[in-house]
Amino acid sequence: MRSHSKMGVRDRAEVTEAVFNVLRHLRLYRNLAESGSGAAARRLAILGLDATLPDDFLKPGLEAQEHAWLEHIRRIDRQAMPRAIRESLPDWLDEKLAALPDSDSLVAALNQPAPLDIRVNPLKVTREEVMAGFLSGPAARFEPQATPYSPWGIRFKGRPSVSRWPQFEKGEIEVQDEGSQILVSLMAPKRGEMIIDFCAGAGGKTLLLGALMRSTGRLYAFDISQARLARAKPRFARSGLSNIVPVVIEPSTDQRVKRLRGKAQRVLVDAPCSGLGTLRRNPDLKWRQHPEALNEFQQLQQRILREASACVAPGGRLVYATCSLLPEENERQVEAFLQANADFELLDAPAIARDRCPGLDMQGPYLQLRPDLHGTDGFFAAVMQRRKS
Repeated sequence: MRSHSKMGVRDRAEVTEAVFNVLRHLRLYRNLAESGSGAAARRLAILGLDATLPDDFLKPGLEAQEHAWLEHIRRIDRQAMPRAIRESLPDWLDEKLAALPDSDSLVAALNQPAPLDIRVNPLKVTREEVMAGFLSGPAARFEPQATPYSPWGIRFKGRPSVSRWPQFEKGEIEVQDEGSQILVSLMAPKRGEMIIDFCAGAGGKTLLLGALMRSTGRLYAFDISQARLARAKPRFARSGLSNIVPVVIEPSTDQRVKRLRGKAQRVLVDAPCSGLGTLRRNPDLKWRQHPEALNEFQQLQQRILREASACVAPGGRLVYATCSLLPEENERQVEAFLQANADFELLDAPAIARDRCPGLDMQGPYLQLRPDLHGTDGFFAAVMQRRKS
């Protein structure tokens, strides 16, 4: 697009949607494209555009043999194909997801585009105030609706340019999936506490934590990446929060982390992971991840969880979360941690979440969100408490 700077907004949107469609269905489209001729990339583009544009939109731009090939492709019964091809999954990932409950429903949902969720800044404004402004202004055409679980979320149809809206520039709203908002509710932060967001990244969860603390106490935003925290600083500035302390830390050896041992009332570990719960937004991940990387993530998760847990004060809370769907990154990590750390006990995460998100009907002890069941990205979270004795 940089090399075609004269493309209009609508053209850019249509090309983007088609490219993401191809990424979602890459294995299927490659399989279908084997029957055609000519440049393989052109056949993939035809399939992506055909899936995202109105019927016969492409007809004037196709050669006669391409049109005949596309008509042939449309008649193929895709349900007769193996699921890994039909739903465009690498074999190893299809095998992993097949072990999960209702895996067909889950896989189909992961291949659908995600809606756009935003969150209000409760330090500055209420959701009702923001919704009233949206419904009476240009944003109304995107049909804003309150998210079903989070008390701070709003969901749009389409892809509005939220970053250009005055509410965004004033720090009243932020883009954040409803699942991430629900995860923050597990922390249940209180005014005046010392809280650590151990893997803060671009600061989305940090911002909501700070607002719920009413900008009191001290909120450390730790990350090993200076670039990620640098991207978060403009968001911190817009939010109006004054209690956030961003800190670039060294893995395993940071003295500032060691000085906080046993002092934080609440610690959030949004751990680095495979990210497979976010395939709706990042369909390229299923082609970039591989089984060997899972082993590396598991070792990293164990190390971070061990370091972060040392900062939890007696009686304090530790929340471990990922945007993965795989047990080896989720339940098994928590079970191994609890077995090695008898001073921590597991709490009922869904029961805690319902204090802020009363519509969330789920059995504990873990919080497990799925796109097919909850309309969010795939998330996992466990809440643990350090015993006082």
